[in-house]
Amino acid sequence: MEPTAAQPRSFSNLSPTPDLDGSQDDNVLPFISRMLMEDDGVDEFLYQQYPDHNPALLQTQQLFAQVLSDTSTNALTALQAVAHGSDLQDPSSLNSTATGAVEPASILLPAEGSSCCKDAVSMAFFRGMEEANKFLPGDGGGGYTVDCRGRKKRLDGDDEGEGRSSKQMAADGEESEESAAREMLDRLMLNGDDEPMLADIQELRAAMDMAKTLPGRPGGRAHGVDLHSMLLHCADALASNNRHSAADLLARIRRHSSLCGDATQRLAHWFAEGLELRLNGTGSLHYRSSSLMAKSASCAGAPLKAQQFFMASCCFLPVSILFANKTIYNAAAGRKKLHIVHYGLEHGLQWASLLRWLAHREGGPPEVRLTGIDVPQPGFRPARLIEEAGRRVHACARRLGVPFRFRGIASRPEAVRAGDLGIDPDEVLVICSMFHFRTLADESTDDPIGVVLGAIREMRPAVFVHAVLNASYSTAFFATRFRELLYNFTALFDMMDAILPRDNGRRLLFEREVLARCAVNAIACEGAGRAHHTRSYKQWQARSRRAGLRQLPLDGDVVRTLRDKVSREYHEGFVITEDQQWLLQGWKGRVLYAISTWTADDGLAGN
Repeated sequence: MEPTAAQPRSFSNLSPTPDLDGSQDDNVLPFISRMLMEDDGVDEFLYQQYPDHNPALLQTQQLFAQVLSDTSTNALTALQAVAHGSDLQDPSSLNSTATGAVEPASILLPAEGSSCCKDAVSMAFFRGMEEANKFLPGDGGGGYTVDCRGRKKRLDGDDEGEGRSSKQMAADGEESEESAAREMLDRLMLNGDDEPMLADIQELRAAMDMAKTLPGRPGGRAHGVDLHSMLLHCADALASNNRHSAADLLARIRRHSSLCGDATQRLAHWFAEGLELRLNGTGSLHYRSSSLMAKSASCAGAPLKAQQFFMASCCFLPVSILFANKTIYNAAAGRKKLHIVHYGLEHGLQWASLLRWLAHREGGPPEVRLTGIDVPQPGFRPARLIEEAGRRVHACARRLGVPFRFRGIASRPEAVRAGDLGIDPDEVLVICSMFHFRTLADESTDDPIGVVLGAIREMRPAVFVHAVLNASYSTAFFATRFRELLYNFTALFDMMDAILPRDNGRRLLFEREVLARCAVNAIACEGAGRAHHTRSYKQWQARSRRAGLRQLPLDGDVVRTLRDKVSREYHEGFVITEDQQWLLQGWKGRVLYAISTWTADDGLAGN
């Protein structure tokens, strides 16, 4: 029996069939060694190993020549461009032919006299082109791609796998969701409130009023179980590194909590999620991965819908925005130029109502300049969301006839200085931060809070509107942080249980995308992994005064307007009050949000 002819190794990396006896590795390694050590003898070695009369080589060449006969001339052009830029390839060799069946522009077959390096460059380049071609979308015209076995497959043929179809469907769904989110944002910016959502909220409130006559709902001690105490004991066990006791308590909490239960059961479900992640040491990894998934889904997606639902059903955000816009409108009275510096621009929806007021102002609208500051997004376009928000606000201003200019800054708030803003003395400067400074860490040695407040003092605004979350779960001690977090979120979940049905899908969406994400991050993460560092309004008051800011008195007319709005349009459990020139909002005695106005203190301006 004649020995089997040796297979050409120069094409072995293109075949998907593995060499089971390992002989391929044994032959390739000496070949690489010779190629590196004997530059002058490569051609001779290759010719000795694979002569032109080798039938296996000719058969393989014939096969690849037939496959590549339909290759577009663009591929040859690209290869020639690479070849001309490299000393390894002679451009004239690209037009050589090996057999009559090969096109003159064949790029995989070795020309007579070509070296191993030439073939290696050609094959490596075209192999990369083949791999990349698999991921290119079809042109809808019956194009072809080459699979891993060298077979041509129609891009729109029936032989495509379900994986490709599912990926295409997922991509189409993601694009449609992103497009719908953008349309929703544009509609909210141009038309104001989401009328269908407001109508749904009114129906839900009517249903909740009718349900008040039904028997009371079970609380946190349903079935004799005090979930609050169990959560606190589990947190204490984790703080003392008693993992066995923590795991046992966590299992009991899981049995009695529910995603669709009452307020305490829902809170226990999400708090148990955070405790379990902390027990397993995977809190930061989970939060980063969930954040990336949320950002890749669309420009807004589920978080945007959750936020709009929260604004329509609860007074906290609408009251804060109305207070800020009324304050800015009064500050711009009689002025021809208005410059707004907005920390935490997000989607820019806040400014639609202010632009409408300015458009109908007696004497005409002022020239408005908006500087939007927000954290950069990952990827090649860190300012993408800021640019989209600026385009959205600019379209609204153009429609209303308000002169408008926009500038976006993708940066952390502590990196922005007064000199970066191009402040014009003829403009009335106002600065606004709506809960954005909760991302500033307090225990950092760089003191980002002091840096930001000091920069605001240097800007010397006519008014600085500062809205904060009134909570103190930024401490580094886990047990203390968990206790404060539990009390704060108990009020939030109780509020949701009072104003919305338990089986409402939008309520579930808000609790998952907003409340749960914040709570789980504060429970499961430490140090730089924590996204929010909240402080009480009294702590913010002390820090602002220390930075050289002076608090302004609240406008009595604005406060009365907001009080009337809350009492007339929202649940009786919402409270709005004043304390030390702060406008406070809360639920049944628990203060959750606060807002105040500041300016530079002239007495400290030189210090």
